[in-house]
Amino acid sequence: MSTQNTQAFESYESEVRSYCRNFPAVFATAKGPFLYDEEGREYIDFFCGAGALNYGHNPDLIRDRLVEYLQKDGVMHALDMYTSPKREFIQFYEEKVLKPRGLCYKLQFPGPTGTNAVEAALKLARKVKKRPGIFALMGGFHGMTLGSIALTTDAASRAGAGVPLNNVTHVPAPYMFPELDTLKYIETLLTDDHSGVEKPAAIILETTQADGGIYPMPVEYLQGLRALCDRHGILLIVDDVQVGCARTGWFFSFERAGIVPDIVTQSKSIGGYGMPFALVLLKPELDVWEPGEHNGTFRGYQLSMVAAKAGLEIMLNEHVEEKVRAGEKIISQAMEEIRGIAPEKIQIRGVGYVWGVDLAGCDGEKAPGSTSKRVLDKAFASGLIVERVGRGNAVVKVMPELLIEEETLQKGLSILTAAVREAVQ
Repeated sequence: MSTQNTQAFESYESEVRSYCRNFPAVFATAKGPFLYDEEGREYIDFFCGAGALNYGHNPDLIRDRLVEYLQKDGVMHALDMYTSPKREFIQFYEEKVLKPRGLCYKLQFPGPTGTNAVEAALKLARKVKKRPGIFALMGGFHGMTLGSIALTTDAASRAGAGVPLNNVTHVPAPYMFPELDTLKYIETLLTDDHSGVEKPAAIILETTQADGGIYPMPVEYLQGLRALCDRHGILLIVDDVQVGCARTGWFFSFERAGIVPDIVTQSKSIGGYGMPFALVLLKPELDVWEPGEHNGTFRGYQLSMVAAKAGLEIMLNEHVEEKVRAGEKIISQAMEEIRGIAPEKIQIRGVGYVWGVDLAGCDGEKAPGSTSKRVLDKAFASGLIVERVGRGNAVVKVMPELLIEEETLQKGLSILTAAVREAVQ
């Protein structure tokens, strides 16, 4: 039993707090793939800041750049004025990330959160196409502000809005009905004069649904969706907030399908160090914004730009994409071992360094998510931090940092395997 003092949080922090209820420790320091609590106990972090820490905790290069910038009294707040950090980030991103991939996007700096990037993308799509509707996939998670929560399908999240959530049509994700051609379904909505559904401005999706339960979209589906959007004059928006920045083995998650979205949203790990930062990438012909039409006091936070550029340097210099594609085999093998514990009840899914262990089949008559909660608790007691996602929170999400050493990765996977075995049997 931990003796760490949590009284201040429990007495004065809002009941809205969530993750701390699953991880009852007071964390003090962190490095690489490890978190350390006030008692000095070490935890392997397979939570990874919900996808904000792809390069781990406190990487030396980024830390040193931040300290150097602070010590020289670099500009910290500048709204959207011209600054040295912004110029350096833009030039590096365009020359080292976009152009080598054959991509041509302009960069928009919204407020420094994923949901703000999504809000900007929705506003822009509606402005360009002069249509109010958006298509989104069932199982998607896109944020917690009104525009993005209208896209999100999690019932509890939607209930928190307190007002009607309009102008979004949710269509089945391809994994939901194996017998249904979901692209044909969307095509029918658009072409049948009795569908009752208006053509949208855009279709938005995560190429791998993360909080929806770890569902990588098939390459053929992504390619088909791109073609469908082209046929009907609909913008394709890819939400890369959580599964971008090399998480799936490619810097942009859509690269594995060889498609080019019209708009891309980024946040979380684009901040490099867990720093608040967000980007909207838009094709140049879509840049019809009026000055200040979408803004925010902390858009383009300067310290985040310093961290973001250094993070991109790590991604390129350390060949992170190749490392993830190679390391995927290690995780995949461990996942197969976990599935073998109860193959008729456990499902596994994933790509790159984002995987899910679906334990819904193990709950039986117990409450949904009861098995995954036991796994989470047992893993935490053994020094591993993992999150739960998906329908009924029944999926254990495995999301280690991308620079993790194989020995630590294997150790964390062994702890998880033991926790599942103990919880299921």
